[in-house]
Amino acid sequence: MEKSKEPPKYSDPPPGWTPAKNYEAEMEQPIVYTVAQPPVGPTPCRMVCPSCRADILTDLKRESTTKTHLMAVLMFVLFCWPCVCLPYCMDSCQNANHYCPNCNAFIGTYQS
Repeated sequence: MEKSKEPPKYSDPPPGWTPAKNYEAEMEQPIVYTVAQPPVGPTPCRMVCPSCRADILTDLKRESTTKTHLMAVLMFVLFCWPCVCLPYCMDSCQNANHYCPNCNAFIGTYQS
């Protein structure tokens, strides 16, 4: 009759040994893509539209901001009543929003 062999007993792992990586845990994490916004300035820019991929010159639309309103209130408080509408006419007090003329996609904002 043969004796049943016991499996060998393992002691501490040899030096330099590292356990296997759990690749399944890494695969479950979502992949995040970052899209760089094209540089835009205070004037219309020539670029390739990120939405329709056409070579365009951006449409520029100015928009009043909090800075614009604060400048108007400041002029009103300082008794410069004739100049209250001046910040609404100055490009430096407004944001420049860039749009694609083909697909009307929003491209970016230049804040002065």
